[in-house]
Amino acid sequence: MRTLTCWVALGWLPVGCTVGPDYHAPVTPAPTTWQGLAAAATAPRSVPTPGPVKLVEWWQMFRDPALSSLVNRAIAANLDLRQAQARVRQARASLGVATAGLWPTVDATGRYSRSYGGGISSGTGGAAAAGGSSGTGLEARDLFQVGLDAAWELDIFGGVRRNVEATEADLQAAVEDRRDVLVSLVAEVGNDYLNLRGLQQQLAIARQNLQAQQHTAEITRKRYEAGFANGLDVANANAQVATTASQIPPLESSTQATIYSLSILLGAEPAALLRELTAAAPIPPTPPEIPVGLPSDLLRRRPDIRRAEAQLHAATARIGVATADLFPRFSLSGSLGLSGNNLSSLTDWRNRSWSIGPAVSWPVFDAGRIRWNIELQNALQEQDVAAYQQTVLTALKEVETALVAYAKEQEHGGFLTEAVANDRKAVDLAMQLYIAGKTDFLNVLNAQRALYISEDALVLSTRNLSTDLIALYKALGGGWENQPDS
Repeated sequence: MRTLTCWVALGWLPVGCTVGPDYHAPVTPAPTTWQGLAAAATAPRSVPTPGPVKLVEWWQMFRDPALSSLVNRAIAANLDLRQAQARVRQARASLGVATAGLWPTVDATGRYSRSYGGGISSGTGGAAAAGGSSGTGLEARDLFQVGLDAAWELDIFGGVRRNVEATEADLQAAVEDRRDVLVSLVAEVGNDYLNLRGLQQQLAIARQNLQAQQHTAEITRKRYEAGFANGLDVANANAQVATTASQIPPLESSTQATIYSLSILLGAEPAALLRELTAAAPIPPTPPEIPVGLPSDLLRRRPDIRRAEAQLHAATARIGVATADLFPRFSLSGSLGLSGNNLSSLTDWRNRSWSIGPAVSWPVFDAGRIRWNIELQNALQEQDVAAYQQTVLTALKEVETALVAYAKEQEHGGFLTEAVANDRKAVDLAMQLYIAGKTDFLNVLNAQRALYISEDALVLSTRNLSTDLIALYKALGGGWENQPDS
């Protein structure tokens, strides 16, 4: 026992000795402010501000109960998110396996065997008198054995501890990956929902214009029958009706497909949401202010950046795992057992046997395998450094792009609103002048066509404004903070 105590103490004395580089979080300079805010300052409606960011449940800012319900159900049932959650549990189990390497292992053993040995017996009495004889026989022997075998590799140079460190970082990377899946999921649900409402508004605009154009075609036909119009006007009017009618089936098809996509995001069959979402509803308005925070906040909030940093940490620790193979491995092993020729002998302490002793192994020649492995891990770590830096730059670019796109789409929508108002006036005036015989029918067709185009473009702009806002929320890494990670 004194020997065992000494070796245990020896195993824990160098606990601070770990080979390989220690991990230090990368220092990444970030801009002091968002350049896109300058473009957003001229926005006529919803204004991004550098104030404290609140992105926990950004979809609530649209104040649309249907959108909030879809997002919550997607978080509960989405299959991609379930896979990400399973990867977190997998990483947590891997950490348990790695941590077990710090402790000794003990195996219980038991064995029974029967052996046969030869024996010689001879007799002298009557058998000898009969001329003598000898016989041979086999004697059976039983052997019962039970025991405990223990082994403990002493982590003198920290290879096991570096492996635990790497696996902990892998777990953190899996957690951040799950968060990143969540951010993408809620953004995709929001985009599909807004696309659906946009398509429904486009359908409404197409049907309204179709109805107005059919009315115009009917007036033109009656004027033709009365001799006030020619056949060319009737043909042009009917052609415009058919052209507008042709826009409706593709919009109906896209509407159905978008509902199917939303159903899949919710982990349901494609037609599950048809009854719920077929009825048209307006595109939800954007909030008046969108706090975006500072660029430095992005490094702590975006899950993909946090995941890239965790992967860099893991790669750094694995250099230490590989470096530890250069050094000798020390271990303790011991055994304790009982043996006897029957079961009852296993309860007799006098039949015990035990052993304990240290062992050391040191690779003398491996054709450079260990050093090449260290070089391999260093190269992988360099890749992760570059990947982290690239992830940060990409994140900054996405926020800046989303800020500019959001601001410019507001300007775009403002001009389109003005265009729609003027096109409606032009249609009314052209129709009045045509009925009065003061203008050509071509002006009526051009005015109606322009109105349809501008109204459809305004719906698209309104939808794009909301999807640009979702892109901004996603770029800022919003939507995961209040969600469990397992």
